[in-house]
Amino acid sequence: MLLRWIFFLSFFGLLQLYVFQAFKTIGLSKPLIVAYVLIVSVIFGNFMYFSIGYDRSTGWTQGISFSLGLFLALMVFQLILVLFLAFEDLLRLPQALYRFFIERGEGNYLPSRRKFISQIALGLAAIPFASLLIGMFKGKYNYKVLHYALTFDDLPQAFDGFTITQISDIHAGSFDNAAKVNYGIDLINKQQSDVILFTGDIVNNKADELLPWKDVFDRLSAKEGVYSVLGNHDYGDYVNWETKEDKEANLAQLFDLQTEIGFTLLRNETHFLEKDGERLAIVGVENWGKGGFKKKGDLDKAVTNVEAKDFKILLSHDPSHWEAKVLPHPYNFHLTLSGHTHGMQFGIEIPGWFKWSPVKWRYKQWAGLYQENKQWINVNRGFGFLGYPGRVGIWPEITKITLKRSTKEV
Repeated sequence: MLLRWIFFLSFFGLLQLYVFQAFKTIGLSKPLIVAYVLIVSVIFGNFMYFSIGYDRSTGWTQGISFSLGLFLALMVFQLILVLFLAFEDLLRLPQALYRFFIERGEGNYLPSRRKFISQIALGLAAIPFASLLIGMFKGKYNYKVLHYALTFDDLPQAFDGFTITQISDIHAGSFDNAAKVNYGIDLINKQQSDVILFTGDIVNNKADELLPWKDVFDRLSAKEGVYSVLGNHDYGDYVNWETKEDKEANLAQLFDLQTEIGFTLLRNETHFLEKDGERLAIVGVENWGKGGFKKKGDLDKAVTNVEAKDFKILLSHDPSHWEAKVLPHPYNFHLTLSGHTHGMQFGIEIPGWFKWSPVKWRYKQWAGLYQENKQWINVNRGFGFLGYPGRVGIWPEITKITLKRSTKEV
């Protein structure tokens, strides 16, 4: 651990020297340099304070999240600046060697750093820096409602036109603006969908994170109710509990709180919605994720009272479950709803044209709709946020899906 801190502090120190060279090249005034040094010192000191004092028995707090966000913005700014200048240095080095071996000049063989290159580097580095700061103060509550219509040959006639609002990854412990969260709840209710489906991670670490927001999420309303499943953060696995009983009590409290706010929690089980003598199966499994994530989801148990012909909507928090277990299953799950990825809370999206985020290197299905034969999955980008306390380009999402029955004969 000590060696890691020594390496980190050495790296950070060298980074500052390199950045200072860029400021020196463009002739930045001393007052501005002093102001910059003070800002960096405050951001770095705040980050170190929360990092050294991090307590796993408390879990992730808003203070830690905010300090991480500021430090991340600073590091992105400095790394882009340094990488850009390092590229110039690679070009300057051959010139220095040429002067030394060919021209045999005297004095400094290394050409001076060009001022306009440093200015361009600073300008380019400022763009993601400003974006990350704006994302912290504006982007994290920039709710977007996405509308989809999906057509199925075997959708029961009674459910033609049935509407679903999906939300995911609330992460109540991260919220810091009640007015904005209430606005998001109003947007969900405004959709007036037949059912609201929540696909996990209602808290970051502990059930009591939900307590200040009970009255807010209690306002969620749909004619057919609100159904939910557990995400990897809901189990309390990221906290050091004093006893096993404390962890179990936390999970029990989480179950109780979901009931109190009107959520019907599905734990490897199915609830049927019935209309005009026909039914639609809402299947909910516990978390199942590739890698080191909890694997408590049990599809076979969840569908013990489901028939193969039933129209099935599956709630499964982690989208990696879809290809690993859902698609190979003997039953056809018409629509799977997932979350978990948050779209990494950072990326570029031009609706209908382009969609990119670094999270695509970890998850094949990471945001939006995907289809495999007659099965669909929607990966919701999340209602809340975690870690970096903001969003850039990948906005908090409320999904409205309308189910349509094909007009052709089955």
